[in-house]
Amino acid sequence: MTKMDIYFNRFASPYFQAGLLLILSATITLLAKIAEWSQLLKVNPNFPWLSAASFMLMFAIFNSISSIAAKDGGKYWSQSIMSFMGLAAGAGFLAYLFSSRSIWEAGSYSWIYIVLAFGYLVFLGIIGMMKNIVEFAQREEWTQPRIRHKNDQKRSK
Repeated sequence: MTKMDIYFNRFASPYFQAGLLLILSATITLLAKIAEWSQLLKVNPNFPWLSAASFMLMFAIFNSISSIAAKDGGKYWSQSIMSFMGLAAGAGFLAYLFSSRSIWEAGSYSWIYIVLAFGYLVFLGIIGMMKNIVEFAQREEWTQPRIRHKNDQKRSK
């Protein structure tokens, strides 16, 4: 196994992806808070919720794509869904801490969370169907189609 394979396998882990994106979300939110406290710029009070939702969307896209390479689809999907729920809860908790607002007080972010959750499940479903179609096509024996002419069909009658 090459170093590239090791790095890819580690990055393809749903737990690693969720953890990395949670750390990035916290870092971006903390940097925005520091910039606001130092009066470098004015930050929207809902920015922590925006950051949380953005990194949830990023997880949904990257995780769905990396599920194509998963050898055990069922195990990967269960780990992915648990990781997504953990990321949503963790990022939501951090957003609440940084913004002092619940998700219900943050405007439409409650609906954004719901849409992201359903969208993530749709992404996983689409990728799963695509993977099943490709696996079926690879297993199927393809024979060369017979060439038929209209005149040959009339002669055989």
